[in-house]
Amino acid sequence: MRVVICGGGVVGACTAYFLSRRGAQVIVVESTEVAAAASGKAGGFLALDWCAGTPLDALARRSFQLHAALPKEIADDWGYRPMTAYSGFVASERDPRRQKPSELDWLSNGVVIGSHLSTTETTAIVHPRMFTSAMMRAAQARGAELRRGRATGVVRHTHATTVRGVEVDGDILETDAVVVAMGPWSLLAAEWMSLPAVFGQRSPSLVYDTGADVPPHALFLDYHDETETGDMVSVEVFPRADGSTHITALSDVVPLPIDPAAVKPDSEAIGRLQAIAERLSPVFRPERIVARQACFRPVTHDGLPLIGKVPRSEGLYVATGHNVWGILNSPATGEAIAELIADGAAQSVDLAPFNPMRLPSLDPSLLRTS
Repeated sequence: MRVVICGGGVVGACTAYFLSRRGAQVIVVESTEVAAAASGKAGGFLALDWCAGTPLDALARRSFQLHAALPKEIADDWGYRPMTAYSGFVASERDPRRQKPSELDWLSNGVVIGSHLSTTETTAIVHPRMFTSAMMRAAQARGAELRRGRATGVVRHTHATTVRGVEVDGDILETDAVVVAMGPWSLLAAEWMSLPAVFGQRSPSLVYDTGADVPPHALFLDYHDETETGDMVSVEVFPRADGSTHITALSDVVPLPIDPAAVKPDSEAIGRLQAIAERLSPVFRPERIVARQACFRPVTHDGLPLIGKVPRSEGLYVATGHNVWGILNSPATGEAIAELIADGAAQSVDLAPFNPMRLPSLDPSLLRTS
């Protein structure tokens, strides 16, 4: 079986790996580079049971298991590391706890730890770019091909709804199945197939070179912005095994650039984020910043991903819309899509909650400009 995967992000890479492990002939079409967007700029945080009580629970638990197992079967390093997680808040100027030493001694006074959220048994982290690249290399080692190009349409058999090929930069790649895994850019595929809308939410982040100065403590903190906005900001801090620390906050909604390489952070948001980071710990000094960046997370109307067969087409599949859990849920998504294509049904995870047909298809005329 020949399968073309549109998108070289973490979901596309994991899908390529699990399909190639089943002996499929896989071609991954990527217009920019592997892990060019959120798959290279996300936090990489993993949680076993943080989706409990939601339709995502089984997908997350299976993925967490796979994340722990994959380092044992793939000879590569992507910084997989179990970690603990804490929640808390940053005391404001008028709060009497402003000068109180933090429970975690690497944090500044007034960073109050309110709850121990997890143990190393239930949370972990990977470096997202390293993980995505490693999964792609593992797929290539099993025969998958990575092709640079932009997918612009699908070709169907005459008088049928069954896919025959994918248009890539004017050429036709013959195939038995197509998987659309382009993150928020999956929206563009709604011009050539029936797909619900996928939106992009921009998240700025800073990456610091912190070496061994930050222990494996993920932080989820409320921060009261004492500038004129007065906003309450949710700040996330993710120390990685390679000695870098990823800090993010201040998501916004802006138009999605056509080219993932054109994604840029808002300078004001980065400035605010830097000021927040410097308040959290003396470790986060300006000279230790190694990346000022932003990415667009793919989201859907109901907050759940689209994983499954594309409506009114044979041989077309979609895997996108994972929002903040894209790195976590990519292995189980890739495994389930591989099962669906090869066996006709997913066995490892029930994909019913993520059926694309649960949402109305986007009118493709809305994507066209005059």
